[in-house]
Amino acid sequence: MTEQTTETALSSDPTEVRRQKLALLREQVGDVYPAHFHRTMTNAEFAEKYASLELDETSEDIITVAGRVYSSRNSGMFMDIHDASGKIQIFSHKDTTPEEARALLPMIDLGDIIGVKGQVRRTKRGELTINAHEITMLTKTLLPMPEKYHGLADIELRYRKRHLDILTNEESKLRFQQRSKIVSGIRRFLEGEGFLEVETPMLQTVYGGATAEPFKTHHNTLKMDMFLRIAPELFLKRTLVSGLADKVFEVNRNFRNEGVSTRHNPEFTMMECYWAYADYEDMMGLVERMFETLAIGIHGTTDLTFGDKQLSFKGPFKRVPMPDAVKEATGIDFLAMKTDEEARTAAKAAGFEVEKDWTWGECLAFIFEEKVEGTLIQPSHVTHFPKDISPFAKEVPGEPRLVERFETYCNAWEVGNAFSELNDPEEQRKRMVEQLEQAHSRGEKDKQLDDEFLDAIDQGMPPAGGLGIGVDRLIMLLTNAPSIRDVILFPARRNRND
Repeated sequence: MTEQTTETALSSDPTEVRRQKLALLREQVGDVYPAHFHRTMTNAEFAEKYASLELDETSEDIITVAGRVYSSRNSGMFMDIHDASGKIQIFSHKDTTPEEARALLPMIDLGDIIGVKGQVRRTKRGELTINAHEITMLTKTLLPMPEKYHGLADIELRYRKRHLDILTNEESKLRFQQRSKIVSGIRRFLEGEGFLEVETPMLQTVYGGATAEPFKTHHNTLKMDMFLRIAPELFLKRTLVSGLADKVFEVNRNFRNEGVSTRHNPEFTMMECYWAYADYEDMMGLVERMFETLAIGIHGTTDLTFGDKQLSFKGPFKRVPMPDAVKEATGIDFLAMKTDEEARTAAKAAGFEVEKDWTWGECLAFIFEEKVEGTLIQPSHVTHFPKDISPFAKEVPGEPRLVERFETYCNAWEVGNAFSELNDPEEQRKRMVEQLEQAHSRGEKDKQLDDEFLDAIDQGMPPAGGLGIGVDRLIMLLTNAPSIRDVILFPARRNRND
């Protein structure tokens, strides 16, 4: 079949053209979706091995490569094929390429995946090239590819059709490669610090460890409702009680049936770790060492660019108690107040709208979020949180309204949360009962007391520091991504027809 007869026989509709070519290929060559193709090297290995070839030099080597066709010039005489590692130029000419192989060229469209066997050379213009001896169709595509150098202009389409986004956008491809390196880097770092990775249940009969709305499901065999976990905290603490290891961690998904924004996705990746015989001061050092290690691993430096900001992941980070930060920003001295009513009155006098039943700690935390959080651009640890909003943390000695808790902020985002973990079983039960009563007063009827966790604490949990890090937000910072959906491979989105 010649190129001329092929083209005149085909439809003008691009998709139909591809289907017609597929039918012709099935007739001419048989299987165009073979189960296996042996390549001798990747495109990156090819570029590295033959980097020393001189201009217009031809190697004696015959190699086999494969990839997706991204460009075709001069009726297929020159093609660029890409695999995950890089690009190779393919040259097909009557002087070097047999007629059988050249006959396939009119049937090849952009996006098709082909295998090529041939001889290596460097062109006079300096391009490493393979002179094709054999061409094999490995996958005939039925849909046209978006234009490579502009990618998908529609942002929502990029999220919906991530496969096309990565195929046509090198920035997206690099970002997800970096994501994998960061996640594996977190694991390697923690293992290097002596932590043991464990796995705890995703499906739970009692949800806890955070304040959030869960996703609810039903187990048909056990005939009971269950919840996708909102946090692994309580199971990880039970693991600490078991004595399996003094340092444990988990990197996995959490699920929260709440809003979607540039920083929130209902399904997200969390790292939580617990370190026996440590406290929140130790966890601050752990965060700083981890952030430094990850930044250097991805960028070779602790200095990062995020949007128009320059960030430094070099420790130690700034540390500031929450009451001090609020006093500096607003002049309100919460530590001088004795009652909830004083706190509400002071907040209202300063122009803040607070609920009539808010506690001292809730007022403090609210004003912090309103006036301070947005100023925390460089990595910072905010310490001394109100006990009212921290049911699992130990009290600060001498100040029972505050606890040994910190949150790590960067770019005005919370990226980490850590405690000196409460291990007094009586105090823990008291706080969890209070938390349950508050949840029921808000209408959270599915919320229950986790008696199995409390039984474990009764058995004795060692003093420990606990830390949670929002992995997706950390990846956003390390890869200069403006939205969490830019770092989640397939983010939550509305149905196509909504």
